[in-house]
Amino acid sequence: MDNSYIIAIDFGTAYSGYAFSLTKREAETEPRLKYWGQQVSLRTPKTPTCILFDEHEKFLSFGYEAQSAYFRTRGDEARKKFFFECFKMSLYGKKLNSDVTIEAANGRSMKALKVFTEALRYLKEDALKFISENAGGKQFIASDFTWVVTVPAIWDPSAKQFMREAATQAGIVTPGKEDRLVIALEPEAASVWCKKLPADGFETENNTGVALKLALGTQYIVVDCGGGTIDITVHEVLEGGALKELHKASGNDFGGQTVDKKFKEFLREIFSDSLWDAYEKEHPGELQKMMYEISVLKENDDDVEISCPYNLGEMAKEKQKMEKFFEWLRGVSWNQEAIKVSKEKVRSFYAESLNGITKSLREILKKGFTIKYILLLGGYAQSLILRQHITNQFGDQCKVLCPSHPQEAIMKGAVMFGRNPALVASRISAFTYRVSLSNRFDASKHRADKRYTNKEGEWCDGIFCVLVKENEEVGWDKTIDCRKHGRRDSASYHCAKMKPKYPACGGCHLANLEPESAQ
Repeated sequence: MDNSYIIAIDFGTAYSGYAFSLTKREAETEPRLKYWGQQVSLRTPKTPTCILFDEHEKFLSFGYEAQSAYFRTRGDEARKKFFFECFKMSLYGKKLNSDVTIEAANGRSMKALKVFTEALRYLKEDALKFISENAGGKQFIASDFTWVVTVPAIWDPSAKQFMREAATQAGIVTPGKEDRLVIALEPEAASVWCKKLPADGFETENNTGVALKLALGTQYIVVDCGGGTIDITVHEVLEGGALKELHKASGNDFGGQTVDKKFKEFLREIFSDSLWDAYEKEHPGELQKMMYEISVLKENDDDVEISCPYNLGEMAKEKQKMEKFFEWLRGVSWNQEAIKVSKEKVRSFYAESLNGITKSLREILKKGFTIKYILLLGGYAQSLILRQHITNQFGDQCKVLCPSHPQEAIMKGAVMFGRNPALVASRISAFTYRVSLSNRFDASKHRADKRYTNKEGEWCDGIFCVLVKENEEVGWDKTIDCRKHGRRDSASYHCAKMKPKYPACGGCHLANLEPESAQ
């Protein structure tokens, strides 16, 4: 099979999907994707990132199917099953290994590696099945493709390596063919796709068609607004159209789920801690359904009406009349079996997220770049409140654009990146990377406790050799030969400190330094 075949998996916090290409790498054809949700009368480019296991930790379903199955469960049945949603955020800001566990909706835990592996396995198998069904009966297997898996640019290297391990265990790549798996950074993939879009491919708050004109030297900010993280990078257009990163990836964890969390806290405030705790425990499936409806409704800048779930209503009525729960709260009322929340109150749930995004963008704009555009992408960018806020804050400094289909940009851009990783010519390293070497012992330079002796003489082990410094520009195909500095030990590190001499200095962490397109 032609290894120019590419499948890109956008494994998001709230939603996941894939795009693919069966054409030559140099072809300009638009990547194709699958639309999900027919079983729930929807047609969306991504499916919810949720996964369901039985009480014995056996995989049952993923996406809309898992969501629907869990919503139907009641009482003891729901408490037995392992339902995970938005579990990608469990990797944010943590040092990971194969034994790390994450908590399911029932309060019990499973190994994170198994949860991620089974999710990626499902997406892999569904992609191969879907492509085969739409390729005139031609059958495909995983090794026929180069696979691209997207990750947030602000993730720690250990989280990126964790995703690589999960993809390997899911059978996406096999031993000896590790180069067929590309880890792509989400804002980079989105940026690559946006370069291709025509004027009518973007939306602005004044509804005028504005093209993204990326002439040589144009500088712009990409804000990947996901469910979990806000991922920000700065690009400059080089000769030939390739991109150069100007500022190391930055951002925060104030994605769309922050708004959902505030909504949930407000519902708890309405019904009291004791009632809400009991409801969460006894009817987890019903609660998850309500939170899903809230996540969809919040995209519009308008009053929101939430149908009160049956069991929540029954439990509340046992305490007092429903109207009394709403008497003392502003911005919310009881309206014929529904909870009505004013648009002003809904906007207040956005405050923490919007303030965090604004702060991150202001820090970048202080750096003195000549920014012409801010591109808003990702599922959270569908929110009118978010887009209006960023336009109000920064519209006088640069043009704020959002593609008409912000959820699709990362998937399609990841396919293009898989075709040609050189589209991003260089990046700014977020860490200092070093390898541990042994060198001839020199009492004037080396610590005595690092000395060892063999038949070749006295040596000092654990000496760091710098490969790349933090904030250094690194070409996508740059290679470094460290053998001239000594003999390499088994360990490689990424370091938060700028000038550590030995691995035990603190601030240094073991790192995987095998060649990788996006690291």
